[in-house]
Amino acid sequence: MTSYPPAPWPMHGSMWLTVFRVREDVDETRPAGIYGAALVDYRAPSPLTYGELLVARSVATGTTGPQTVSITDIWVDSPASRAGGRELWAIPKDLCDFEHESATTGPLTRTSWTATLGRSPIAEARFTDVSRVAPRLPFTGRVVQPGIPDHPATAHVVMKGTARALPARAQWHFAADGPLGFLRGARQLGTFRMRDFRLQFG
Repeated sequence: MTSYPPAPWPMHGSMWLTVFRVREDVDETRPAGIYGAALVDYRAPSPLTYGELLVARSVATGTTGPQTVSITDIWVDSPASRAGGRELWAIPKDLCDFEHESATTGPLTRTSWTATLGRSPIAEARFTDVSRVAPRLPFTGRVVQPGIPDHPATAHVVMKGTARALPARAQWHFAADGPLGFLRGARQLGTFRMRDFRLQFG
């Protein structure tokens, strides 16, 4: 059994998030709608440090309040994060490998990511942002996860934190025969970098 920290997890790091519009239903768990694809670098003093690639869809709740999403696809490079995500919050995490590089010149930061499953690519992305000059602002969100074998009941998670966030430029490439191939034809609506976030998850 893989051990992991108890909930909630106080996480620190950076996220690169692009919003897409998927025009047609993919399957029962991936209907047409608004999706976010994100790459995340969790760093100390997080209780776990790891890379993450996730895709989440916007969920209509019929009530006002923070944005609610449901994570449809997600990979990490930490067995402890995989186990905790599945057993605490019904998040269907799997394992993959990441390559991640970032370079800064003045206010401009360029970042590249590659996610692979074995020798098969899942996604590649490049980002350009100036989030170093952004003010720190609060954010709140909700996650609703249908049950999975490791956590049969539907999970409801609140996340709150602060981050330095600004729009960014992004270039994504999803492997045509990979698990995120359905995003290849999706329309890219916008990208943000959330730098130096402090997040309470769960």
